[in-house]
Amino acid sequence: MSAVADTIAHRFNFPENMEKLMFPSRTGDSRESGNKGISSIPADILDTPKGIIFYLDVPGLSKSDIQVTVEDENTLVIKSGGKRKREEAEEEGCKYIRLERKAPQKLMRKFRLPENANVSAITAKCENGVLTVVVEKLPPPPKPKTVEVAIA
Repeated sequence: MSAVADTIAHRFNFPENMEKLMFPSRTGDSRESGNKGISSIPADILDTPKGIIFYLDVPGLSKSDIQVTVEDENTLVIKSGGKRKREEAEEEGCKYIRLERKAPQKLMRKFRLPENANVSAITAKCENGVLTVVVEKLPPPPKPKTVEVAIA
């Protein structure tokens, strides 16, 4: 069925909608899910022949603030209890005139992984405020052979 979905997505040029159908997030907007104080992490998902790559914006967080786990054998969970740090004023008597950038207490996002995801082969790296999580795909199962046997 994924081949049909890929064909439809390519034909009608709406990969964003197909991505939402194929990889729905289990935590939407924090207001909808009832998780007060927990913000959702914006993400881009790239499906490649060898794996699925998640790109998540985590500005101001270090890799020690971020936790990547797999729950229920097929749910990728990315969360952070870390707090973004504000720049300290270098001189005494300095104060902020405007504070527009939010500093959420907690970030969390869950993704349901496809059946062919190899959950034991997940890698993650955090560089320049972008967390990149790579989930390798399992090789396709071998096709059954049909052997014709001559009847004597």
